[in-house]
Amino acid sequence: MECDLESSLVDWIIEYPQLERLFQELQLEYHCGGRSMEYECLRQGFNPQHILSLISQAISNSEPHAKED
Repeated sequence: MECDLESSLVDWIIEYPQLERLFQELQLEYHCGGRSMEYECLRQGFNPQHILSLISQAISNSEPHAKED
């Protein structure tokens, strides 16, 4: 699944569980069902593109720590 600004925060957490900590730090409400990333960013007063940049960094930083089978 490719997540974007229209994806719900729940979809982001399902696809990238490592983002839960970032969402908590930013106080993005990801427990409430269908809110899109864009809606929640704007509701919190964040620039959605800046948040996508932070998300990209968080995902990149967590990749080397992935378990190898």
